[in-house]
Amino acid sequence: MGQTSLWMFPIYGMAAFLKPFCLALKRLPAIFRAAFYSLFIFLGEYASGSFLKKHQICPWDYSHARTNINGVIRLDYAPFWMAAGLIFEKLLTKKPKE
Repeated sequence: MGQTSLWMFPIYGMAAFLKPFCLALKRLPAIFRAAFYSLFIFLGEYASGSFLKKHQICPWDYSHARTNINGVIRLDYAPFWMAAGLIFEKLLTKKPKE
């Protein structure tokens, strides 16, 4: 059974802060942009997870995973965060229809 928290809405909403980076990095190859997005997401996940864990309200615990850092991020998720970052980039830089 999964669990979540209302804190996840603002945490996932932080993806909106990627837009200025998407625009600034648009001329770089996709692999570099994807790596940057993954790092950005890891930093956000680590900061928010550490805060929530300190207050004993963190809905996730990765401490069972080999590649975890303090139980709040998993480095083996990097490819998924890279893909998510490129998807966010597409959504955030999409030109509105006229």
